[in-house]
Order: sequence, then C-alpha cells, then structure tokens
Amino acid sequence: MSDTRTATDITGLSAADLAGKIAARELSSVEVTRAHLDRIAEIDGELGAFLHVGSDEALAAAQAADDAIAAGDAPSALAGVPIALKDVFTTVDAPTTCGSKILEGWVSPYDATVTAKLRAAGIPILGKTNMDEFAMGSSTENSAYQVTRNPWDTTRIPGGSGGGSAAALASYQAPLAIGTDTGGSIRQPASVTATVGVKPTYGTVSRYGLVACASSLDQGGPCGRTVLDTALLHEVIAGHDPRDSTSIDVAIPDVVGAARAGAAGDLTGVRIGVVKQLQGEGYQAGVLESFQSACKQLTDLGATIVEVDCPHFSYALGAYYLILPSEVSSNLARFDAMRYGLRVGDDGTHSADEVMALTRDAGFGPEVKRRIMIGTYALSSGYYDAFYGQAQKVRTLIAGDFAKAYQDVDVLISPTTPTTPFKLGEKVDDPLSMYLFDLCTLPVNLAGTAAMSVPSGLASDDGLPVGLQIMAPALADDRLYRIGAAYEAARGPIG
Repeated sequence: MSDTRTATDITGLSAADLAGKIAARELSSVEVTRAHLDRIAEIDGELGAFLHVGSDEALAAAQAADDAIAAGDAPSALAGVPIALKDVFTTVDAPTTCGSKILEGWVSPYDATVTAKLRAAGIPILGKTNMDEFAMGSSTENSAYQVTRNPWDTTRIPGGSGGGSAAALASYQAPLAIGTDTGGSIRQPASVTATVGVKPTYGTVSRYGLVACASSLDQGGPCGRTVLDTALLHEVIAGHDPRDSTSIDVAIPDVVGAARAGAAGDLTGVRIGVVKQLQGEGYQAGVLESFQSACKQLTDLGATIVEVDCPHFSYALGAYYLILPSEVSSNLARFDAMRYGLRVGDDGTHSADEVMALTRDAGFGPEVKRRIMIGTYALSSGYYDAFYGQAQKVRTLIAGDFAKAYQDVDVLISPTTPTTPFKLGEKVDDPLSMYLFDLCTLPVNLAGTAAMSVPSGLASDDGLPVGLQIMAPALADDRLYRIGAAYEAARGPIG
C-alpha cells in the first residue's frame, strides 16, 4: 500500500471502486473504514449526520472482512466497504433511538434482518444516522437530538426522514447508507443532496427489526452516490424473510446486471411516461428546467417519452395523511413505559396510567404527537369509514392508475421534489407546507411499487441539487437501475 495515500483519496472513491480495490488487496477494509471514521470526526460536528459512531465495532468488522478476503472467502461483492445505518434498524451493539427521547440509550436484544445481512456480507457499520423522530418528517428537523445540515448548503435541510444517511453520503463520510421510505424518506433526501436513493418494491426488503412507523408503507432501501453502488447494496439487503409476514417469497430481479447494462447508454425501445399530475403549478422553475433537460437526455438515448394521466395522484397527499397517522397511532401504542425505553413518574406516587401519560408527554415530540392524535381520531368510532376507509379506497384507485399506466410504458418519471432544499426552520411551523414537499413521492408508497431518485444536476435558479424520480412496476426494480444508470452516464458529473 502506498504511504502517500490520503484519507481523501479513499473517501472520494465509489463503493464499487472501493470493493474492487479491497478485493484485490490494494486497500484494506481497515484502512478504508478508518479513513471514513476520520472523515466523520473531522466534519460531522458541523453537519450532524450521525447519532452514534461505533469506531471499535466498525474496525473489528473491517479486520474480519480483511481476514476473510485474505483467506479467499470474501462474503459478498461489497465485503469490507463500510456503511452508515439509519437509526431505525435495531442493532445489538449500538443504541436504536429512532431519533426519539422515548428510546434514548435503548440497545436492542436482536439485530434487524437488514443489519444481520450487512454483517453477513462483511460490511462494517460506521454508525447510526440521524432521522426525523420515528421517521415522521421531511427535513430531519424533528429529531429529538440534533439538526442535520445539507452538505451543499449548511443553512438548508438534507431532506427527511433519512437526512442523516443522505448527508453522510453527500459529505463523503460513508460510501453507502441504508434508509427507509414510508412516503419518500429515501428518495427525497437523495434528491436534495445529489445522491441516489431507491425505494424497493414493498415486501422485497425485510422489515423485521425496522421499528415501525406505518407498517403498510415502510420499506427499507439502499442509498449511494452512484446507481451501481446502490444496486450492489440492494442485492445484499433484498430477499425473502420468514420473520416478516409481509415479505414476498419471490426472486429479486438482477439489479446489478441492469445497472451495468444501463451504463452502456442505449435505451432504444424503452417507453417512458411523464406523469401529468407531478409537474407544473407550484414547482420551482429550476426544478422543471432540470426535469425537461433530463427528458431530452433520455430521448437522446433512444427512449420514447409520452405524457401519462394518473388522475387519482391528486388525492395521494390527503389519503396518505390519513393512512399513515392511523397506522402510527396503532404502532406507537407499544411505547407504554412498562416494557422498555423511557419511564417518567415512576416514584410510587403515580398510577400506571399516569406513568404512561407522563412518559409519552416527555418522550414524544410535537410531530409524533400530532400524527398520533390525527390517527386516533381517524380510527375512532363514527369516523373510521368516513376517513380511514375512504383513504384506503383512494389508495386502490392510485394503484389502479399505476397499473393502467404500466400497460403502455415501462417506467414513469417526474421530479423527485417540487423544489430544491428549503432553509432550516423555514417550514417548521407550517406542517402542511412541509407535507407538500413529499408530493411526488407519496403515490409510490401507497401502491407498494418501486422508485429511484437519481441526481439530475443543479437548479439554474439557485444552484442546489435536483433529483429525477424514476418509477417502475412492482418487482420490476431492475428497470430503475437500467434507466437510472443510462441517464447517469449521459448526465455526467454534477457540480
């Protein structure tokens, strides 16, 4: 190994390049992991991407990966490449807080399936990343612990709820990251940080050990700086899990092969639909300009682009903010101060009900309380059919819009977000404005289909990152990678 190599030489490499060099023993996993830990120590005080850094554990895992590679027994294509893990996946060797005071310091007795798959693949876990409390938010400002800043402009949000993972990638603190996507929490942070994020088909990545926000919407997924890196990680974490009752027992498409094929840049014969409802009024001019430029590049690659009408997408926001809070109301009932986590008022002078109420009041933040109250109301007697029941009918109509569209096109595209990242604090007191930031991403979660955000450049009006959203049918995740990689190659470097 060269004595002149610097940490920047290492952290600036893609995960695929790092994996190749580690496999060829040109770099060691320990060297790569230490370089990223040094990068975290150097800059994360300003950015706040990590809630917990496990240096000793990461270096031990890196050494184990090096030993396996030296013995000719590399456990995966990404063996030795370190990763940042969103703090909503359980880990036996680090706290899992979900960005909430109600779980401060809690260490799980078991690993999430995604965590276990990363370990089995020889991927060192650098630490746990910051997030909106229980994945409820669009800016990572709802974390009970700290605000995460966007590396492109530290006065702005890094997206949410997985802003910590996206910021860690964009600032070269990690070459790979794991996020979760309930209404856009992987794709939206990816868009505003110029990184790549994928929401896989619902049920293809295990939710066992993923602390639930909304069980019918939550989906873990891969995050990276390139389409190929993200595909390599997708391959590691996907697959059937009998411990997850919603896990689909089907073969996962060859996403890595699709990414490599797409990089050749030929989209001849591919039909792409532009969603009429996900552009126009309310969208920033620079975002629309970037989107139109992406459409032209896709056409130049040989794709045919047509406009597609998805009329029920207009109701996605309303349906989502009835379904999600209803499931939140049910899922967060487990935090009762009796079994684990925070306990307030347990001094012998309060009843169990009073301890429960005091604990929830102290442990849950404003946004979580807001959604619990909305969900409890929507599920209450006399209102269930009018609110939750109607929202589920709209969900079915949105799934029907997707199904009809995919009869005529291979994928759908739109901007990932209506605007570039807004300033920290700008929308904290305006929940509806905050919710509208996820306008483009919500329909995919309601339908359970697959989607990717890939960087489409910097907006001409403010110079901040813009994302292109690519959507594909359920179990056709490989289409995302083929088209995303082709577009990435045609687009070229950003910034």
